[in-house]
Amino acid sequence: MAEDLVLGTAIRDWVLIPLSVVMVLIGILRYFVSKLMRSSQVPDLKIVKEGQVSDSPIFEFRISIFRQVIVRARNLRAGANFIPSKSFRSRRVYFSNEENGLLFVPKGQTQNAQAQMFSDPNMAMDMMKKNLSMIIPQTLTFAWVNFFFSGFVAAKIPFPLTQRFRSMLQNGIDLSTVDVSYVSSRSWYFLNLFGLRGLFSLILGEENATDDTQRMMQMSGFGFDPTKSLSAEKDGLDIVQHEWVLPKFEHRAEAVLKKLIR
Repeated sequence: MAEDLVLGTAIRDWVLIPLSVVMVLIGILRYFVSKLMRSSQVPDLKIVKEGQVSDSPIFEFRISIFRQVIVRARNLRAGANFIPSKSFRSRRVYFSNEENGLLFVPKGQTQNAQAQMFSDPNMAMDMMKKNLSMIIPQTLTFAWVNFFFSGFVAAKIPFPLTQRFRSMLQNGIDLSTVDVSYVSSRSWYFLNLFGLRGLFSLILGEENATDDTQRMMQMSGFGFDPTKSLSAEKDGLDIVQHEWVLPKFEHRAEAVLKKLIR
């Protein structure tokens, strides 16, 4: 049977509120520090046009366009047999012709964009500064929380939860008799770490540098190589064997109607 705990006002005043306020202040401070650490050097115009600058809107716009083209090509492959042969051939030429096709990648541009970015030492230094601005504050804050607030039950969620949430909400508390809805101080730190994105967007704007989930994804690499994805989708579209299935549907419908009439 889970035990019901009474959380005192001292825990609220000296654990819950200070921890939340410190997390917000550290996020705001990290935002301004990351802005100061950014390189003021203007990148080469050619690099910006080719979308090799990860912080530029042009890079993000080009990546979104590449993703949309790939999705459209996949939809064409999936529904190829539901359009006439002439329509399919014209769409395939529009995507995969070697003059101006959307999926065609010239040989001179087959180099990985991530490798091209790391060839610039200034760009690599900027990425290292961004990663350090995320890792160092998180490490110090976690050490502070683990030293001063370890073992505290900081809050209670006002609705019941299953046992699967125990490891997430009660990190640092080894008591199986405590109800799952209680949140430990260490878990409250992680909830604030990954759950304050909306608050930072209101305070700092949408384009803020405190999105830790996006930073962690960037640390492991961009995970999307446009040249390889476009080439693979072009090869998949070229080998599609078109067979229009709608005339067969008409014959099947006719056969079904004849059976019903009989």
